[in-house]
Parts: sequence; structure tokens; C-alpha cells
Amino acid sequence: MSELKGKAIEPIHEHRANVLYQHGTLALLVPGLLEGTTTMGELLTHGDTGIGTGEGLDGEIIVLDGKAWKVGRTGVVEAVPDDLTLPFANIHRAAFQYQCERSDIGLEELNRRIVEANGRANTFFSVIVRGTFSFIKTRAVIKQQAPYPTLEEVADRQAIFLGHDVRGVMLGYFSPVMFHGAAVAGFHEHFLADDHSIGGHVLDAVLERGEILSQVFDTLVTHLPVDNPDYRNHDFSQDNIGEAITHAEGDTHR
Repeated sequence: MSELKGKAIEPIHEHRANVLYQHGTLALLVPGLLEGTTTMGELLTHGDTGIGTGEGLDGEIIVLDGKAWKVGRTGVVEAVPDDLTLPFANIHRAAFQYQCERSDIGLEELNRRIVEANGRANTFFSVIVRGTFSFIKTRAVIKQQAPYPTLEEVADRQAIFLGHDVRGVMLGYFSPVMFHGAAVAGFHEHFLADDHSIGGHVLDAVLERGEILSQVFDTLVTHLPVDNPDYRNHDFSQDNIGEAITHAEGDTHR
């Protein structure tokens, strides 16, 4: 296979498209701090494109063109109301730049080549892959009830969905290794089929044919739930944050 080719992707500063806004951190999910601490309506004031999860890990959320969708344990794609609360989410203002087209490539190899082409292993960036996937494997964690279990305890409580010859959008964020804990080191990707037949957190995929677009950020804004007493009083030094996140998110994102 030929290498990914295309012009270098640089941050775009118009309309704050260089800013990645993150509510919460993945580290706070590790001990089970799963209470929703922002709303979807508030989140959408910071961008039109993103991913996240609802209170109690209620579904896998993807935001495209300012519209939020959620996939839960049944696999049904639902519109997300503005009053849904979330413990964690990433969002930004879309200004993607065309990078290349690819065909017949698996997820791990595709992600590796995207990082190489961008030369951005120490930079936050977002990627959209639009096209036909000959295979897609996604999951949705089953919603938990308070008192919430730890992230590791719920990691295997998930519904798995498989799709073949599906046209759709895979939206992902790449985070540098040095930020593992605040986010997932490597890629964190969600999927939504054009016909809403399948979606969720991406575990594996084979891109039959599609285009890849990237957007680089030079600014990370992290909004912390400082008014939440459970977050404010928790001692994170007792948590095995790195290993718990790696286990919960899956090896494909390392």
C-alpha cells in the first residue's frame, strides 16, 4: 500500500477552530464519577462536532453538523435532547481539511498512517473518515445506576454491534501519550451510519473506500466539574488511572 499523502495539516484559527474543548477527563470516570456535570445544550455552545457519553455511561454520543446522536444498549440511534447531562465529552468547531482517500485498509493501519502523515504524535487532532466500511464493530456500554461502579467494573458490560458494507462517518480524536488519563492516548473514535442502522464506540473497522479529513488543534480547553462534591473531594492518587482507561477503551486506541 502506498503511504498517505497530502499537504501538511495546520491549525485554523478562524472561529476558534484551533481549540479542542473537553468537559471532564477520562480519569474521573475511573473511580465511577459518572454523574452528568454539563448538558448537551451547554456543550453545543463550544462546537458542532464531537463525541462523549451520558450520565452513568448512558450511550455513545456523536455530534455531527451541530446535531447530537446517541447509541445505547439496544443499538437504536436516538437524537440527544439539550437537557441530557454528560460526565465527559470532546467538542470543537469543524474546519476539517482534506487529506487523502484510502481503500481496503484496517483500522489500526489506517490510524497509524494518519499519525505518520500528519507528523503529529504530540498534538491533539481530530479525524473524520467518510465512506463505505466493509466491516465495522462498535460497542455501547450499558447505562449504570448510582451508586456507580468503577470504570473497570463496567468495561465488560457492553453491547456489541457488527455491520457490513455500511456507509457512514467515523469521527475520532487523537491525544498524545503525555495526556493519557486526561484523555485516551491515541485514537478515540465513534461511528454513525448514514442510515442510522449502526453506531457507537469503534472497536474495529475495515474501510472499503473513503476520504480522510483532519483538523489539528494547538489549544486544549479542559472544563472541570469543580462544583460537583464527589469530584472535588475524590483522591485520585488511589486510582490506577492509566491501566483502567486502557482496559476500558480497548487496545485499538493505543
